[in-house]
Amino acid sequence: MTRRRESLHSASSERGLAALVLVRHGQSEGNLADEAALEAREPTLDLDVRDADVELSGTGREQARAVREHLAGLSGEDCPTVVVTSPYRRARQTAEIALEGVDVPLVVDERLRERDLGAFDGLTWIGIEQQFPEESARRQRVGKFYYRPPGGESWCDVVLRVRQVLLELQERYAGERLWIFSHQATIMSFRVAIEGMQEADVLAAGREQPLANCSMTIYRPGDDGLELVSYGDTTAVDRAGGAVTHEPSHGTEETGAS
Repeated sequence: MTRRRESLHSASSERGLAALVLVRHGQSEGNLADEAALEAREPTLDLDVRDADVELSGTGREQARAVREHLAGLSGEDCPTVVVTSPYRRARQTAEIALEGVDVPLVVDERLRERDLGAFDGLTWIGIEQQFPEESARRQRVGKFYYRPPGGESWCDVVLRVRQVLLELQERYAGERLWIFSHQATIMSFRVAIEGMQEADVLAAGREQPLANCSMTIYRPGDDGLELVSYGDTTAVDRAGGAVTHEPSHGTEETGAS
């Protein structure tokens, strides 16, 4: 019996997307709180809500409206036919604003949520060093990609759920133009699952091109499955004259908001 070798990113007739567009949420109140805490060298972020309930900032709403304008200018064959979003408020708000006036179903999938930082949630890297010195040292030894904070997820854990949801979505929405509204770590995990990126590739990408808010990472089917067309494209926000924002540089340290 002959077995066909098939990867998770196959573009076969049984499991092929016509397009995959990954949109990072707009700037959030958490992003602003993270930046302010780091500038003041504070150990914690000034937030009184859980990560799942963090909303878009005013700038984030403007960025989401820029995506809406971008969608309005797309030709029919480039518009999404189905949209899936993380349940976290900042991602869902971005999707809802961007899709105003677009007749397309919006599906919520909890597997697209941001990476869970566990005990580190709400802490800057300064706070982590102060409150969890042993864990901080262990993270330095293990490395950002494989390290799992207490009660949280490693990047590999996120990749695991992304591989599962990618396989399912390709089967469920074969032939569709799928847009996903999600988070930085989740989108990078899609790159690992689709492109076969390794630890060094992921860390280098994070250093060299931080993923901007409301940027788009686009894949289209090629000879070997889904192929990357653009990563972190900020055209929509640029054309609207909006502010392009992303996390401030933290070196190799962990951060408490995303």
